[in-house]
Amino acid sequence: MGFFIIALLLIVVAIFASCVKIVPQANAYVVERLGAYQQTWSVGLHLKMPFIDKVAKKVLLKEQVVDFAPQPVITKDNVTMRIDTVVFYQITDPKLFAYGVENPIMAIENLTATTLRNIIGEMELDQTLTSREVINTKMRASLDIATDPWGIKVNRVELKNIIPPAAIQDAMEKQMKAERERREAILRAEGEKKSTVLVAEGKKESLILEAEAAKESAILRAEAEKEKMIREAEGQAEAILKVQQATADGIRMVREAGADEAVLKLKSLEAFAKAADGQATKIIIPSEIQGLAGLASSVKEVMK
Repeated sequence: MGFFIIALLLIVVAIFASCVKIVPQANAYVVERLGAYQQTWSVGLHLKMPFIDKVAKKVLLKEQVVDFAPQPVITKDNVTMRIDTVVFYQITDPKLFAYGVENPIMAIENLTATTLRNIIGEMELDQTLTSREVINTKMRASLDIATDPWGIKVNRVELKNIIPPAAIQDAMEKQMKAERERREAILRAEGEKKSTVLVAEGKKESLILEAEAAKESAILRAEAEKEKMIREAEGQAEAILKVQQATADGIRMVREAGADEAVLKLKSLEAFAKAADGQATKIIIPSEIQGLAGLASSVKEVMK
């Protein structure tokens, strides 16, 4: 009897323990009672009715990432490519996620493939290769609307790889190579052009500097020549002034010595005689000195 009671107590404890559930962070439990939806448990401690309640589905509420295999798509200009996508989604309603669709991940994959084909089918190859952001935005909007009844929110859709056919890849590589060579030629030509312009500008500046230097040199030479002429003129003027001063001093001394008019005229005659020894070719002698000159000649002849 005692063993039966102990076993019964153990069974009761086990049943009670099975009815106690702890929901961890970022999780939610969908609980059913007798096969029908009862409630959704959030984070924390919960108790369920034994035998009639059960946890039908444990739902992770974190953002999840699913990488789908490459899907064949055809562009508007009939080029077949393979594109693989990455979908970032998050469960927002555990009840809708548990009862909305049988296999949510497979449903999202198929929906992604069909949406991608529809979008790429309206675009040409070149546009497809350069419009990743446009394609991502359109796919995210379409998938978010389609998965809303399933309690799923699509946050982002990214095109991971766009794989064109081998022939298209080869043509694209050749085109890229030709484009790089063209850019290289343009850059080389621009460099040579800039070099030529810089050389010409350097020569121009050199010529300008040489012309300015020559101009300054000519100005300095002209100023030096002017200064020389001024100094020579000043020297000649000073010499003339000294000669006149000496002559004036001589006349003054003669007068102070008491010389008469005849002596003064004789001195004047001597001055004209000295003038005749210079460069002058014609000398005009005043009339008052001419008489004195004749007298001097007569005296000279008598003394012979």
